[in-house]
Amino acid sequence: MFKNLYKYRYLLVEIVKKNIKLQYRNSVLGVFWTFLQPLLTTLVLVLVFSNIFGRDNSVVLNYPIYLLCGRLIYEFYSQSTKRAMRSVRLSASVIKKVYIPKYIYPISNVISNFITFLISLTVLVVFILYFQFFSDNPVHITGYAALWFVPILILFLLCIGVGLILSVLEVFFKDVEYLYDVFCMLIFYLTPIFYHVDQLHASPIVKMGLMANPLYSIVSMFRCCVLYGTMWNWNWFFYSLGFAVVTIVIGGMMFYKTQDKFILHI
Repeated sequence: MFKNLYKYRYLLVEIVKKNIKLQYRNSVLGVFWTFLQPLLTTLVLVLVFSNIFGRDNSVVLNYPIYLLCGRLIYEFYSQSTKRAMRSVRLSASVIKKVYIPKYIYPISNVISNFITFLISLTVLVVFILYFQFFSDNPVHITGYAALWFVPILILFLLCIGVGLILSVLEVFFKDVEYLYDVFCMLIFYLTPIFYHVDQLHASPIVKMGLMANPLYSIVSMFRCCVLYGTMWNWNWFFYSLGFAVVTIVIGGMMFYKTQDKFILHI
């Protein structure tokens, strides 16, 4: 699979470019939505939840930035995995005519969303600069901020693995598409995007269940780097990285064993 991926690397690049262009086709603002969408959604969530979860600065520091960190990561996970899930079925006309390694389609969708996600991180930079220079509660910027890319790369690997698994399942069971929409809504509330786990009056078992979500570890690591200026808990690192690698292995095996049957179902 890796050899074929390298062999078709130029095709992969072209598909990624096409996906990015199609994402903003017929849009008046175009790529500007990459900045505007996370900004507007964050402002809405801040207005709704700031008085509930953002009051205690000892638990949640710089609530708008805290919320934006979680929102950006969740949005990338949700959008990239959903598009990867539909990628094989939507490319049926090409797959039936020309031989192309089919896993290029889910991987290219994750990569194209990853590029737009990196662009949207500039909104986070703007928020940090604002709080740093115009707020009484500045962000703790330290050398650990240089490690911001580590949880992001783990997130990228996780999205590829989940995207591969979902794209295979969606070929054989189209109902997966609708079930996954509900699952993503569940993940949104299980991930500490707008709240902190310590603010919940829940039993230790419930809190451990929330922490079992790999996005919890990734979001927490990212906040440690860019918001708190501290080193992350290494248990988060090994757990999220291990989870991401396992999903890639499972997704790769599922693709390898079933890709020849795709033509019968798409």
